[in-house]
Amino acid sequence: MASLSLPKPFLSLFLLSLFPFFAQALVPLNETFKYVNQGSFGDYIVEYDGNYRVLRPFASPFQLCFYNITPNAFTLALRMGIQRTESLFRWVWEANRGNPVRENATLTFGQDGNLVLADADGRIAWRTNTSNKGGVGFRLLSNGNMVLYDSKGKFIWQSFDYPTDTLLVGQSLQLKGPNKLVSRASETDNSAGPYSFIFEPKRFALYFKSPNSPKQYVYYDSTQRFGQSNVVSENVTLTSEVDAAYSYIYLTYPNGGSQVLARPKYNATSSFLRIDLDGNLRVYTYYAEVDSGGAWEETFILFDRDSSWETECQLPSRCGKFGLCEDNQCVACPSPNGLTGWSKNCEPKKVTSCAAQDVYYYKVEGVDHFISKYNKGESIKVDACGNKCTKDCKCLGYFYNTASSRCWIAYDLKTLTKVANSTHLGFIKAPK
Repeated sequence: MASLSLPKPFLSLFLLSLFPFFAQALVPLNETFKYVNQGSFGDYIVEYDGNYRVLRPFASPFQLCFYNITPNAFTLALRMGIQRTESLFRWVWEANRGNPVRENATLTFGQDGNLVLADADGRIAWRTNTSNKGGVGFRLLSNGNMVLYDSKGKFIWQSFDYPTDTLLVGQSLQLKGPNKLVSRASETDNSAGPYSFIFEPKRFALYFKSPNSPKQYVYYDSTQRFGQSNVVSENVTLTSEVDAAYSYIYLTYPNGGSQVLARPKYNATSSFLRIDLDGNLRVYTYYAEVDSGGAWEETFILFDRDSSWETECQLPSRCGKFGLCEDNQCVACPSPNGLTGWSKNCEPKKVTSCAAQDVYYYKVEGVDHFISKYNKGESIKVDACGNKCTKDCKCLGYFYNTASSRCWIAYDLKTLTKVANSTHLGFIKAPK
């Protein structure tokens, strides 16, 4: 078989042309690493009451860890908190959300520049997809951003571009990139939950989406409180600044606009914004002067019972599966026999048939559903609204405003808000 041979000048040029590729692709051996998920667990209390193993990447107050709530189901996550205190360590970023790994899983940064999380059997659970893109090193920065960088110090990947439910100080949401935070499903399930904080042109909004709903529904719109921006901003950044009297925690825009969220009387650099399990939006700030050695304070709560802007009654799950909310409290369970006492077990009667002759509706006067405040609804007559719900097997009830002739179809009942206006009606589907 004939072999390929090139004249020496051409061979030299060929090898030189390959040199930049190989030089760019290789991470120095002293920058590579491999961590194995094994060994003893940490001693301190962490959020969601889980177990954890710390990894070497550390930049106070952040440390990379494996943690689990369910035995042998681990998440690679970033922990925030000050060591040697009794405060709760908080999880502010997760790599393999909803896709856990087991004991002896590995986190590897190889010479190809790819950061890879693999299960014990070799299954790839998560990776940065940065093979041969010029990466030469990995760092955890002091602001909580984990970065892969090239020989010029430019970031080729950063965790700030992949938020989960949390936004750290200095981190942004982008219109043309990651534009949302998504809550976790529950304390014991870190897969994506039903609530989202989404940055949109001229506003940010909170959305609720359940498996029963055909789409997500707004339950908060920032233009109601902060006003509408006249300029479409490309991003929004969580920012903290300190002056002589206060720290300021606010959302800033490239056009110079800002929305102040909190003004604590101490350095608030160690803060983060989160869309929580209950759908509320909160800012948590680490306050080092608490007697116990440091603690987290809620320096901003969007749906705050002490605020005149938004009440807890607007939170979809404030009253569980079903309940009437008034003055931030769950006060009653609407039933075919009228209003009865509310408890956590309150829920609507289950409808098992889609046939129109098998269902009816009972009326609740002076109530709003959580979707009716920020979703326009449909302009139809009340009978047409009812027929639309009857023909939709997943519809659990409908809400109608007789003054505006607006109709809202509800696929989740959850929290109803008591209002003084009797033109606001609810019709709850029930089995005959």
